[in-house]
Amino acid sequence: MSRVMCRPTQPLKNVPTNTSSGQNQIIRPKEKVVLVMGATGSGKTRLSIDLATCFPSEIINSDKMQVYSGLDVVTNKATKEEQRGIPHHLLGTQNPNKEFTASDFCDMASHAIESITNREKVPIIVGGSNSYMEALVDKFGTRYEWCCLWVDVSTPVLHSYVAQRVDQMIGGGMVNELRPFFSPNGDYSKGIRKAIGVPEFHEYFRREAFSSTEMRMRLLQDAVREVKRNTCHLACKQLGRIQWLRSVKGWKIHRVCATPVFQKRGQEANDAWKNVVAQPCASIVSQFLYSANAVSGRVPASLQQNSH
Repeated sequence: MSRVMCRPTQPLKNVPTNTSSGQNQIIRPKEKVVLVMGATGSGKTRLSIDLATCFPSEIINSDKMQVYSGLDVVTNKATKEEQRGIPHHLLGTQNPNKEFTASDFCDMASHAIESITNREKVPIIVGGSNSYMEALVDKFGTRYEWCCLWVDVSTPVLHSYVAQRVDQMIGGGMVNELRPFFSPNGDYSKGIRKAIGVPEFHEYFRREAFSSTEMRMRLLQDAVREVKRNTCHLACKQLGRIQWLRSVKGWKIHRVCATPVFQKRGQEANDAWKNVVAQPCASIVSQFLYSANAVSGRVPASLQQNSH
C-alpha cells in the first residue's frame, strides 16, 4: 500500500472556562491511538504491520501470552521477518515464570504510548487479550483519542483455519518447543505455562518415555485435538468480548469482515487481503488521523511531513 497523505494539524485553542483564577485554560489536542482487535487467527497482527508500514507507527503487543519470552511458535509471535522492521513493544519481553497482569500491561503500555507519541509516531495496539485493551481504555480513555478496528472472520471458517494453523505449528517444531515447559506436578497456573498448548501436552510428556510408538502417536493426536478445541473456544470467547465492548460498553468499533480472504489461497488470498482488509482499514485510520472532523486530536509531525 502507498503511504497515505495527511492534512495539517489543528492549532491549540484558548477555551474559556470557569477557573478560579478567571484565566482561559489551554486545551491541548489529544494524542491518537489505534487499536486492532480480533479473535486468534483472524489476521490482526498482519493488519497492524500493514498499517505501520502505511503510517509512521510503532506496535504495542496486547496478547497475554506473547508478552512473555519463549514459546514463539506456540504463542504465534510475529517473526523478525514478519515484523518488517517495525518497532514492537511488550513482545517477548517479560519473565515467563511470573504473572503479567492487566495492571502491569496498563502501566507499561501507557509508558510505551507516551514514548511513541514523543517520537511523533502513532501507537498501534494489537492483540487478542481484550481485557488488557479494556483495562487500558478504562484507565486512560479520556487522555487519548481512540480508533478501534475489528478484523472479523465467520466462526466456521475461522475454526477451520485454526485447525490448519495448529497442524502447521506442530510441523514447525511446537512439540520440542513445549518440552522444557513440562511441569511434572501439573502446575500450569502462572505465566507462560497458561498458554494453550502447554497444559494440553502434559499427558503426552508425562507418558512418552515409557509408551510404545503407537501409544505416543495416540497421545500426540489427543493433545493436538485438545489444542485445536481450546483454541476455537478461545476464539469464541474473544469474539463475545468484542461484541460486549461494542454493545454494552458502547465502544465505537469498525468491523472489517475478512472471511473472503480465508476462503482463497495463494496470490488470490493476498489480493483479497489487500482489497477487503488492508486498504479499507488504512482509509479508516487515515480518516481518524487527518479528518477535519477530528479537531480534538493532534497529528504527529512525522505525518505532517508526509503531506509536503
